[in-house]
Amino acid sequence: MRLAGKVAVVTGSGRGIGRAIATRYAAEGACCVIADIDQAAAERTAGEIAARDGQGFALHFDVARQSAIDDMVEAVVARAGRIDILVNNAGVFDMGPMLEITRERWDRLFDVNVKGLFFTLQAVARHMVERGSGGKVINLASQAGRHGIAMVLDYCATKVAVVSITQNVDGGNRLN
Repeated sequence: MRLAGKVAVVTGSGRGIGRAIATRYAAEGACCVIADIDQAAAERTAGEIAARDGQGFALHFDVARQSAIDDMVEAVVARAGRIDILVNNAGVFDMGPMLEITRERWDRLFDVNVKGLFFTLQAVARHMVERGSGGKVINLASQAGRHGIAMVLDYCATKVAVVSITQNVDGGNRLN
């Protein structure tokens, strides 16, 4: 039970990689917040955790909206007392030829994959600094952030940004 007593927020954890992370963290003793835009999926994941005697709860969360980010931090702190771990997993994917990328598609990918990730990280880091006992933040990127892949130029660009944010978040600019 390496995470006993910890509160972990896992964004996009209603299914897929996020679900796997949340269920594993709960198995290791963390209280997992299943923060997902798909409330039904979040509830299913929280139910799976509860069925295995784990702790956690579902929270509707749209990473692309600043008010939702602020509300999520407030709701988690009100219910669980703090946030010790943030796993920035929420992301969207689209594909098609470069000449067919629309401004709307570009904006959607950057709103979720980059701006959502960064501003969630920022809000949770503020809470951790104010609390004074630190915490851990894990940002999920992709091999797409290291090299180009046909038909997903915009997705690759978002993952390059995630890698850069992660490398630079505290690079000489102290959080506190």
